[in-house]
Amino acid sequence: MYPSQNDAHTYTTDGHPGPVPVSGIPNHSPTQPYPHPQAPYISSGVRVRVPGKWSTGLCHCCDDVANCFVTCFCPCITFGQIAEIVSKGSSPCAASGALYGLLAMTGFACLYSCSFRSTMRAQYDLAESPCVDCLVHFFCEACALCQEYRELQERGFDMGIGKNTLHLITHSS
Repeated sequence: MYPSQNDAHTYTTDGHPGPVPVSGIPNHSPTQPYPHPQAPYISSGVRVRVPGKWSTGLCHCCDDVANCFVTCFCPCITFGQIAEIVSKGSSPCAASGALYGLLAMTGFACLYSCSFRSTMRAQYDLAESPCVDCLVHFFCEACALCQEYRELQERGFDMGIGKNTLHLITHSS
């Protein structure tokens, strides 16, 4: 009823009797379509960083509720933390935050903060999305700051102290 291992050479890959092609060239017959590629398995909780894409969306502010709260009520703190990391320490957190606070009273803080978003995008090869940086900061200042904060945090920066502290994960068995 079933072919033995010795008879396997007399059956095609779709189970019909006949010679099996051994030319090394793929069989393009309609009875033997190419297998569908499957997406790689990614365990839950693990984010895969795709070049050119932000790790989170612009409107995902509540992914980090504490930062969302701080940014809504005192965006100068969040901006200062971002500016210190993006400028690689040349703009201290307190000075950048204070300047942002002064500019916020005039309505021009978004112009200052969008320049840091542009610098950050260039450093990490991120897409200018959903639109140009200045428009993102003009219409969605708090969301933009939260997204930038989350992106730096996702890249291993300890936002509390403003330094790159990539965590080495060691598993003890």
